[in-house]
Amino acid sequence: MRKIFNGLVVLVLSASLLGGCTSNKTSEENADDGKTKDGKAQLTAIILKHPLTQDVEKMEWLQKTEERAGVEIKWQQVTADWPQKKGAMLASGDMPDLIIGPNAITDAEYVQYNGLFEDLSDDIDKSLPNVKAMFEARPETRVIATQPDGKIYGLPKYQRFWPATATRQFINKKWLDNLGLKLPTTWDELYDVLVAFKEKDANGNGDPNDEIPMDFAPTGTEGFGFFQPTVLLGSMGITLSESSGQGYFVEDGKVKNFLIDERYKELVKFLHKCYKAGLINKEVFTQDYTKYQSVARGNGNDAKVGYTYGWELTDRFGNNLASQYISLPPLKKSADSTTKLSWTYDYNVLNYGSNMVTLSAKSKNKEAALRFINELYDPKVSMQVLFGSLGTNIKDNGDGSYKVLPPADPKMDPGTWKWTTTWADNGPMYISDDLNLELGVDMKSVIEQTEPLKAALDAIDKDNDIFPGMFIKFSKEDTSKLALNNTNLMNLAMPKYSQWITKGGIEKEWDAYVKKAEKTGLLENLKIMQKYYDQYKKDQK
Repeated sequence: MRKIFNGLVVLVLSASLLGGCTSNKTSEENADDGKTKDGKAQLTAIILKHPLTQDVEKMEWLQKTEERAGVEIKWQQVTADWPQKKGAMLASGDMPDLIIGPNAITDAEYVQYNGLFEDLSDDIDKSLPNVKAMFEARPETRVIATQPDGKIYGLPKYQRFWPATATRQFINKKWLDNLGLKLPTTWDELYDVLVAFKEKDANGNGDPNDEIPMDFAPTGTEGFGFFQPTVLLGSMGITLSESSGQGYFVEDGKVKNFLIDERYKELVKFLHKCYKAGLINKEVFTQDYTKYQSVARGNGNDAKVGYTYGWELTDRFGNNLASQYISLPPLKKSADSTTKLSWTYDYNVLNYGSNMVTLSAKSKNKEAALRFINELYDPKVSMQVLFGSLGTNIKDNGDGSYKVLPPADPKMDPGTWKWTTTWADNGPMYISDDLNLELGVDMKSVIEQTEPLKAALDAIDKDNDIFPGMFIKFSKEDTSKLALNNTNLMNLAMPKYSQWITKGGIEKEWDAYVKKAEKTGLLENLKIMQKYYDQYKKDQK
């Protein structure tokens, strides 16, 4: 899995293999009445897609979906610089009929650009039966979609199969065996293992200098994404969740921010110790996600990375090296620690998504657009949105059940194949709970590789230690305050994070840094989030 989360988590993309924005002409000229010569309704749409994803016009499932809806869509395909493109589009009011992609238009933008987007709340019953079925089966999806004033501008997704966390920590078991080392269980043991990886030619190729003991995903200016060492905060009892990209977490019902927490200070000190000893990839703060992935895939049978974070073994290391690695359970901070171990809880953000598809209020073919949207939420279509077309990506067993097929390209791992051939997690969908679909080997592997984390995940108090940001709608005023304050906080905290890890100085600068962080508006944000969190809990009773 190669996503990073927009808003709640930073969107991690693989490679810029495609241009930032492409547009495909349809085969027939547009008639004055908005229809093609063969009577199909002509629509325009923007799709935010992964850089790996092929031209959407090549997707068989999409072509058939357009045909069933009686539409022909002129697609504009965006893989980069969406905020800039979106800003110009919203300012001009020149909107396509449909905008598709995770949180492509935010709740704040629905309010700010009132009048540009169609309110779908009156269309659910009469024109969107598949969306209605999703709302009835999974009422939380209606909550995600509904604005405080009751209007619905963006429709959510539900993809059901994903595990409770996106991040697993992997270690090269072959390297451990080569050096006669045991699996680390504490930070100190991890440090000693990393030193051995660095000094003792762990991969056994005769070059003692080509190992990277530790590597983690790039951070962004907007905060932390998946596959970060911040998961080690779980060693000290902090449970990260969907709002933790900018440091927020809940502990015993109180909203906090780890960026001013002493436990974060301890983590950064440990990471600086590792970096100073040459145990962390020197390019960790300059490499992009593509480089992060490619480095871990090594050279032939020679692995390069000893300890790292990722979604699934073949996704992280490729088919050739995946068997060398295993996933680790959470580490204790020290051997004598009695703190209850935790981990990052991502179930909500992995299985739900907000504002996946938006309809322009100026669309001349509203009913046709609604027909197409409704088709996307048919569970049989939705599984193809997620995993790819029937026949090539999914097998129809003929008895009402389906099975995700291995990649048609045997050199490609299943995750890359999925992102290459379909919209994957970036599409609107409803994977109903009664859909009989056998998952592919990568998803089965994800579940197996999550087992070492199961005890910690099961022990999470979801009522008192998780901020349910996916199901909370902030007012326009509070949304603006949160955004402004978070921008100020990130402008301070993220440069310090990389500086302290690479150059040190956190102990000397910590107290002054905390005071500055509190003045960014962080304390105001904590009060705002606490208010909404308390109201959410009250509403659940």
